[in-house]
Amino acid sequence: MAATLPNYLKSSTPNPASNRAPWYKNTAPSYAGIFLWVAFYLGLAKPTISKADLSVCLLGLLAAGLLCFALYYYAPAMLGMQTGRPLYVVGASTFGATGGYLMPGLLMGLLQLGWFAVATYYATDYIMQGLNNHSRTLFIVIAVLWAYGLAWIAIKGISYVARVAAFLNWVPLIMILMVFWANRKGVASYHPAQPDNADGFLMMLSLVLGFFATAGAAGADFGMSNRNRRDIVLGGLTGIALAILVAGGLPILSVAGHIAMAGGAPHYDYATAIKSVGSLAPIMFFLFAAASMVPTCFCTFIAANSFGTMLPKIPRSLSTTVGVTIGAILAVSGIAQNLVGFFTLVGASFGPICGAMAADYLLSGKKWSGPRQGINWAGYLAWAVGFVVGILDKIPGVPASWVRADRPEVLFSFLIGFVIYYLLSALGLRPPVIALETGAS
Repeated sequence: MAATLPNYLKSSTPNPASNRAPWYKNTAPSYAGIFLWVAFYLGLAKPTISKADLSVCLLGLLAAGLLCFALYYYAPAMLGMQTGRPLYVVGASTFGATGGYLMPGLLMGLLQLGWFAVATYYATDYIMQGLNNHSRTLFIVIAVLWAYGLAWIAIKGISYVARVAAFLNWVPLIMILMVFWANRKGVASYHPAQPDNADGFLMMLSLVLGFFATAGAAGADFGMSNRNRRDIVLGGLTGIALAILVAGGLPILSVAGHIAMAGGAPHYDYATAIKSVGSLAPIMFFLFAAASMVPTCFCTFIAANSFGTMLPKIPRSLSTTVGVTIGAILAVSGIAQNLVGFFTLVGASFGPICGAMAADYLLSGKKWSGPRQGINWAGYLAWAVGFVVGILDKIPGVPASWVRADRPEVLFSFLIGFVIYYLLSALGLRPPVIALETGAS
């Protein structure tokens, strides 16, 4: 049966124990760097604190962080740690050896190109704000240099990303604290313009879960660099749950404080709060842009893993360069500016993937069963229904009552993916496991 395996499985080799490291050297700093990225909290305030009390929004961040850890990250990370293999290999159980080509394989790579474009766009935008320059030509030049200049770091692998994160994560954290300190006096006086605590809480869950969905599935790629379950848990709780609360909480408090102190029409953009620090603002814009190196590298690394694993005969440097070019085009065209819409799409795409993988993990006795023959239709059907649930508000003719009930849609898409995969597997729809024989076996 080994001869029937696709090339991406036959060429897979597990990450040896000698290459593993503690959680604080890889998983925690790399994940924290994602949430300390300005694109995470840049537009977080308007859909949330405009409706809900600050305490409710902070509670939403705490709940979202724990859900990200427990539902989206834990199972993929454990599978990666146990097998030493990336998402695209362990996903061959949930979606089949053949089905794994598309999902989560190439789909993950394509979505990471979208995140790469977002990272490039906002890093360039902050550089331009620091320069106080609005030249379209200069924007394009900086975006292209940023994209290609960081691509080679990601090609080198996650150890380089983690090394960069260990230093650069402190930069946005210090900046976030400074912006908060400059606006702290207005926090207690802030009140939402349109009080609706339930709506604000659910919106916070939707935004954070949607932002994290692909990064959660990529927990397999980080888990393969961890030594044991303790590394998985501590890396996740610190780099995900705690980072979400800090990196999301301080900026929304800063925006609220600035609105209360400034008066007049509220400006919910975090960039406005940054400008309140005065003469230091241009420097801070540059530093926020510099800190975007970590998520830019992260996205490129995951995309490179995707294309390198699914298309092993194509040099990783070539496939990554092509992907970076696509991402750069999306950035300079401005398409990457639509953050909320992109978060929704990502959550709808990867929520049910994470749900199906979690169900498969439990059904297999909390371990990897191995690749399954052909296409695992239990996984594909679970994804399809979960994806539809995740985009109900985008489907014409869907009753408004259904859309209101489908919140947070990212969480429901996960739960639907989990339940359907579990039920279809119980009915015997999963194909048989085939032996994974590689050059390392």
